[in-house]
Amino acid sequence: FHFHCLIQMTQKFENVRPLNTETKTSIEREEKSKKLCIPTKMATASLVPTSKIFSASPKSPASIRARTSVIVTSSQQQQQRRRELLLKSAVAIPAILNLKEAPISEAREVEVGSYLPPSPSDPSFVLFKAKPSDTPALRAGNVQPYQFVLPPNWKQLRIANILSGNYCQPKCAEPWIEVKFENEKQGKVQVVASPLIRLTNKPNATIEDLGEPEKVIASLGPFVTGNSYDSDELLKTSVEKIGDQTYYKYVLETPFALTGSHNLAKATAKGNTVVLFVVSATEKQWQSSQKTLQAILDSFQL
Repeated sequence: FHFHCLIQMTQKFENVRPLNTETKTSIEREEKSKKLCIPTKMATASLVPTSKIFSASPKSPASIRARTSVIVTSSQQQQQRRRELLLKSAVAIPAILNLKEAPISEAREVEVGSYLPPSPSDPSFVLFKAKPSDTPALRAGNVQPYQFVLPPNWKQLRIANILSGNYCQPKCAEPWIEVKFENEKQGKVQVVASPLIRLTNKPNATIEDLGEPEKVIASLGPFVTGNSYDSDELLKTSVEKIGDQTYYKYVLETPFALTGSHNLAKATAKGNTVVLFVVSATEKQWQSSQKTLQAILDSFQL
């Protein structure tokens, strides 16, 4: 009976080789006997050996390995396609975000007159008022907000991260550049900030506490010229008082300066920082725009 069941299960789930006529007849008798519940004469059945039945099956170990390999390969291909789709999505999302941010980036490339308000004192200029969101030092509270006027056709320049002080706030040991603006025909301006401790150990010192104007420019001169400073380049100094804040003003002729052959500067100190405002021009720019550059310098204040 058990052998009879084995034959039925094998024929149902496995492919067997063709049986001879005698075997088929024996199997048919087995089927009829089963239906009639009559015991069968298993000894008369000439059956194919079990080992041959299983060895003839198409699901041999090699076949199973082949199918498994196909399934694994297919799964790997699907995973690879999913990875590719995820990578494409990862690239596409920043691209979409960049598209949304484009107007902000472009605003820094356009003329300041398109987004800054006119100066109340002179409508031919626009007024730039620094906000905490403008620079790392303003956000950190290391520099007090400042302002100055500009001709409306000037443009703001980008500042490299290493020069912006972004990496060292709120305690920078070296000077950094706050903002920079330029007009190719007239010149450029920049705000440079320096830790007060580079000039004095006195906390919250004023510009007067740092010494005379000549002494202060000797320390700050390289940040005006972009390379070296020679006291012979200093043409004029003056002191200006606006409210409670004192400013040192300088006129320099700097033929070897990286910033330009003509430089105007204005320095003051507040909190833990010395702020230096620099207006630079080439000889050609100076000849055509001297009055404009002087007006820009005079407008600077904290």
